[in-house]
Amino acid sequence: MSKTLDVLIVGAGLSGVGMACHLKRRAPWARFALLEARENLGGTWDLFRYPGVRSDSDMFTLGYAFRPWTQAKAIADGPSILSYIRETAAAYGVDRRIVYGTKVVSACWSSAETLWTVETESGGERVRYCARFLAICAGYYRYDRGHFPDFPGLDSFAGRVVHPQFWPGDLDCAAKRVLVIGSGATAVTIVPEMAKTAAQVTMLQRSPTYMVARPSQDALANALRRALPARLAYGLTRLRNVALSMHFYRLMRKHPEKAKRRLIEMAGAELGDAGGASAADLTDFTPRYNVWDQRLCLVPDADFFHSVRDGRARVVTDEIERFTPQGVRTKSGRTLEADIVVVATGLELRLLGDVAFSVDGGRVDFAQRRVYKGCMYEGVPNLISVFGYTNSSWTLKADLISGYFCRLLNFLRARRLFSATPPQATGEPSLPFMDLTSGYVTRALDKLPKQGARAPWRINQNYAKDVRLLRFGRIDDGVLRFSGAARTV
Repeated sequence: MSKTLDVLIVGAGLSGVGMACHLKRRAPWARFALLEARENLGGTWDLFRYPGVRSDSDMFTLGYAFRPWTQAKAIADGPSILSYIRETAAAYGVDRRIVYGTKVVSACWSSAETLWTVETESGGERVRYCARFLAICAGYYRYDRGHFPDFPGLDSFAGRVVHPQFWPGDLDCAAKRVLVIGSGATAVTIVPEMAKTAAQVTMLQRSPTYMVARPSQDALANALRRALPARLAYGLTRLRNVALSMHFYRLMRKHPEKAKRRLIEMAGAELGDAGGASAADLTDFTPRYNVWDQRLCLVPDADFFHSVRDGRARVVTDEIERFTPQGVRTKSGRTLEADIVVVATGLELRLLGDVAFSVDGGRVDFAQRRVYKGCMYEGVPNLISVFGYTNSSWTLKADLISGYFCRLLNFLRARRLFSATPPQATGEPSLPFMDLTSGYVTRALDKLPKQGARAPWRINQNYAKDVRLLRFGRIDDGVLRFSGAARTV
C-alpha cells in the first residue's frame, strides 16, 4: 500500500470490525485498513465449526453497543453471530477496507518518522504498510493450533481423534461412542449436541467446572423490543445485563462458599436423580476452586444437564493413564471405550498476533511491559490492543477501548500532536496479566504482559470502573506522554 495510513487494524474478527466501525463513526477523517490473515472476516466465529458452537455470553453485551442485536435468542449460535458481524461490517462499509490473506510478520516504530512500518506476508510475497497508529485486534489465542497434550499411547488408538478448533466437516458421530476430554466451555457445548445422535457421550474431566443454566431467550428483552424502538430496547437490556453481571460477580467473590453451594445446588436441581440426592453426592459437579477463579460455563436451556439426566451423556472425573486401541485407560483403572475422541483441552494463548515488534531498532518484549489502561504498553508509542473481560462479555471492553482510541486520535489531531506513549511505570509492581487459574492461562502467564497495582496500570475487570477510565477519563491524564507539534496525525 503506497500511502501512509492513520490507522492499521490487525484482525477482522469481532474486535477488529468493531474498531473499524468506531473509527467510521467517531473519527471519520482517519484513513485506515484492516489486515486479516485468513480468507474470511469473523475471527473466532468463522474459525470454530464444531457442533453447537455458540456464545458463552448474552448477545446484548457480546453485541456491539452501536448496533442492536435483534434476534430472539440471547445465547446465539456461531453462524448467527458470524452473520451479525458480516452485516455490521457491510452496514458501515468497513468490509471494503479489509485485506485478506495477509499475515503481519513484524512492526517497527521509528520516532524520527513517527511511523509504524509493518511487514506482511501475502500469497508468498512480502508487502509493506505504513501507519501512524497500530490497533491490534487479533484476539488472544493461536488460530493455527490449539492445546493438545502429549497423551501416552495415542498412536495406538484405533478410532478418530479430533480437536474442536479444526473440526472435520465429514465427522459423523451417529450411533458412535464419543469421548470428550475436557471440562471447559467447548466441552460443555459439544457434549449435549453430539449426544443427540451418538450412542453414548462421555465427558472425561480432570476436575469439575462451575456450570450455570440460563434460558437461551431473554423474555424481558424480547418484550421490550416489541414495545420500544430497537435501539432503546437494546440499550436498556444491555444496561440491565451489565448491572446484573457486575452484581452477581461481586457477590460470588465476596461470599465464595455460599456461591459455591448455591451453584452446586442449582446443578443438582437440573440433574435430578442423575446427580444424586444432595450436593454432597455431586462429586462430578463440585469444583476444587472458588467461583470465578476460572470462567463459569454457561449452559443455555440446561441442555448439558438434561443430556446427563436423560442418560445420553455422562461425566467421569479422572485422569488419563494412557490411550489403548479401544479408548482410554484412566489412572483409577477404568476403561472408557470410544470410537471418536474429541480433545477439548483448550487454547494456546497468544497476544498481539505473534508479531515481532521493535521501537527505534530495539526489540520489544511485551512479557516485560506493563499495560496502560488495559490497552497500551509502557514505552511503546501509538500502539493499542484489544483484550476483553474475563468475567463478562468480551465486547463490553472492546467497545470501550475502541471508543477511547477514537478519543485519543481526535485529541492528538486537534492539538497537532503525533504520538502518545505510556512511560515506564516507575515504582509499579509487576503483577500477572490475568488472575484466572484456568490451564490455558497458567500455561502462558510467563509470555503475557504485566499489570500494576493501581490505575492506570491496573487491568479492571469492572465495567463501571472502565467507563470512568476509558470513556470519561482525561486523555491528558498526567501519565501519557505526547510529542510533536508540527503535523496532523
